[in-house]
Amino acid sequence: MNDAQFKDVTLNVDQAVILAYAEMTDDFNPIHVDPVFAATTPLGGVIAHGTMSLNLIWQSISATFGEDAIGGALLDVKFVRPVRIGDTVRAGGSAVPAADGRHAVWVKNQDGVEVISGTLDLQGCAKEGGKVSRKG
Repeated sequence: MNDAQFKDVTLNVDQAVILAYAEMTDDFNPIHVDPVFAATTPLGGVIAHGTMSLNLIWQSISATFGEDAIGGALLDVKFVRPVRIGDTVRAGGSAVPAADGRHAVWVKNQDGVEVISGTLDLQGCAKEGGKVSRKG
């Protein structure tokens, strides 16, 4: 891995993972946990919680820059498409050339299609030995 590339974090999404996340977050919206209900919606079936996939980006940031980076990070993302049961999602990112402290971040499905895209700003952080800490 070079300095510009984040460490990838991967999750295989199945109903058990979605139900465990619903339990952990107390979010039992039927679009996530009720296949019969979800089939009647415009989405046509169960979708994973968006924040479950978003959490993979935070894990990738932590794995790449260290836990101290989380507190100083400014993350701006867009949920591009839903994550479905059976998807394998992978989060990562890379430095934006000539933009000190700015990185492109993403979550992609098994087909390489982005489900979340955005930017990470670490400009308020200092990098030492591959790890990041807050300035000041």
